[in-house]
Amino acid sequence: MRAAPLSPALVLVAHGSRDPRAANATRALVRAVAAVRPGVDVRASYLDHAGPRPGDVLHALESAGHARAVLVPLLLTAAYHGRIDVPDVLRTARAEGLRMPVAISQVIGPFDGVVPDLLLSGLLRRLSEVTALPGYGPGAPIGVADAGFDAVVLAAAGTNDVTARGTVERAAVALGDALGVPSAVAYASASPPTGAETVAALRATGARRIAISGYFLAPGLLYDTVVESARSAGGVVAVAPPLTDARDIARLVLSRADAVTWGGEVLAA
Repeated sequence: MRAAPLSPALVLVAHGSRDPRAANATRALVRAVAAVRPGVDVRASYLDHAGPRPGDVLHALESAGHARAVLVPLLLTAAYHGRIDVPDVLRTARAEGLRMPVAISQVIGPFDGVVPDLLLSGLLRRLSEVTALPGYGPGAPIGVADAGFDAVVLAAAGTNDVTARGTVERAAVALGDALGVPSAVAYASASPPTGAETVAALRATGARRIAISGYFLAPGLLYDTVVESARSAGGVVAVAPPLTDARDIARLVLSRADAVTWGGEVLAA
């Protein structure tokens, strides 16, 4: 009989999209996580629009002899998908006969009021790819003159969940503090302000060179929508790509997986 792997398998749970760029981005993150921790079985799954579904991956892992697995929600807020959909996946798999121990990590976005350092450094890394940003990392303001922009917009998907929006706003504040420039949030859907509204508000306060930071794990319609809206207001000098497979995000995924406990099944907050 084949011995079960010692480390738990990691199942990254993305929202899913009809846009093929989204699945490509998730697969790239899977490769990045596997590169950081060789020997661990890391797999992609999707809640909607694409396959495989998380439950199917869990059953496949159990059949392959894995002793346990961790579901890591690839979500930047702990809104409906994190609180309801991901735990429901595991409940359904249990009803279908899954016996393997499975834990669910926290989402990779902020929770308990804390913006992860690795999330912030990932945002800074992506900005450094499209601006004159000379360096990145939490705790070291960079300054307007060096950065090449004088304000930053954290462009996000949007949610009706007030608490989840609060975590996005905290991430925007942390990003602005790290850069030493004013920051604000813009949303693609579900809630105001739009990209154009946020850029206009920053310009009204004197900002003239505005950078867009993508609070997305993958490209797609919502990312395109909020970026196009922001550009329409004028003054945007740089647009960062989604976080996707940034090494910081790969390390954050592993940090979330490592933090789970095995006394019982851990549900996302």
